[in-house]
Amino acid sequence: MASVLTRARTATALAAGKAARLASRLRGGGSALPGLVTEKIDPTVLRHTLGSLPQGVVVVSGTNGKTTTTKMLVALLRAHGLRVFTNPTGSNFTRGVISSMLGEIGLRGRLGADVAVVELDEAHALHFAAQVPPTHALLLNVARDQLDRFAEIDHTARLLTTLGERATTGVVLNADDSFISRVRDSLPAGVQVRWFGVDPSISDRLPELQEADVRFADADDRPQLGEHDGLLLPDDDGRGLTVRFPGGHDVGPLTLRQRGLAAMINATAATTMARELLGQAFDASVAATALAAVNPPFGRGEVIDVGGAQLELVLVKNPAGFTVALGTYGAEPVATMVAINDNYADGRDVSWLYDVSFESLRERGVAVTSGVRAWDMALRLRYDGVEVGAVDTDLDAALERFLRDHRGQPVRIFCTYTAMMHLRRRLADRFGLARFGEDPAA
Repeated sequence: MASVLTRARTATALAAGKAARLASRLRGGGSALPGLVTEKIDPTVLRHTLGSLPQGVVVVSGTNGKTTTTKMLVALLRAHGLRVFTNPTGSNFTRGVISSMLGEIGLRGRLGADVAVVELDEAHALHFAAQVPPTHALLLNVARDQLDRFAEIDHTARLLTTLGERATTGVVLNADDSFISRVRDSLPAGVQVRWFGVDPSISDRLPELQEADVRFADADDRPQLGEHDGLLLPDDDGRGLTVRFPGGHDVGPLTLRQRGLAAMINATAATTMARELLGQAFDASVAATALAAVNPPFGRGEVIDVGGAQLELVLVKNPAGFTVALGTYGAEPVATMVAINDNYADGRDVSWLYDVSFESLRERGVAVTSGVRAWDMALRLRYDGVEVGAVDTDLDAALERFLRDHRGQPVRIFCTYTAMMHLRRRLADRFGLARFGEDPAA
């Protein structure tokens, strides 16, 4: 009797969620609301839908790179013939996962997938894991982010450690992050550990990506990588790389569509997890082709054609991420806009902007700052000697001005998460782009 009631409750929750999804799409947005409706009616809906997938559930988490790494991992697994469920919109709370599922599942709760690969916010990953213990966890990195939610990085590290402890089969860890590497010491017996990291020959480039707190005090403390662990060997052009496995089956050389060392490390993490999941079925040439075809996710270095010119949309959300973005893009002579919001999903406290050096923008300046904290951003830039052409808290007006004043020129926008979401919707409407959740390459 209990199981009948449970199935009925799940069916009711899914029906309500599907109705909310239809209404939301007709209104033109809202990727997480349908999941919230579903979860309110049946808080255990994830357990009843994802808990029985034949090849398990992979959770991807960490401070930076979740969306990009998840997209790459999904592409790798699909290229090998697996049916993969994922949450492609970047809504990385549990309700975002549920919202993504509503379009692929029937009212009886059966999902046509072999494996689930979901990216999850460090805190919400534990809520998810309490319902659906992941078979595998891919833990990327630790950095200061949204201090009002996560406090200092020790707390974030504890969250990720707990997530690793919930994995039932295997984890893939960042060998170059001292906090993530310690997760190994907390894992249950029998859980397989694999590592990803950069080749020692480029270890001097890691400060571009990491805060001092997460680096190893002594290089000898770094875990020794084995034959099934992935090592990044980058080319000098900023996009080419090889993922080397000491035991063979190197992937590459290949060229990514997304620029920068961070994207290469994400590719290495995704490839290492894909090899672990696929085992003997892993094909290095298939993997290289799949990685080379992955487009940047929405707003993560995505290049958009705006009337014959290129606009690059770059998400920035914490000191490490903004520093990496400026190192990848900041010195190029293109017109720049910076949009900073302080909504819940961005983090209310924007004092982290003072931990970023903006000197690379000094020569060209910034054409306009926008968003809720447009004036704060303009002041921060002024301290670094970066001239600001205009300040406009209205994102729509600022975008219109920016595109008009630089028509026909390559441009770039650095933006926090909710600012990126808003601007990406406006650009989708204006230039006929796919909206969130409609990515043809997802």
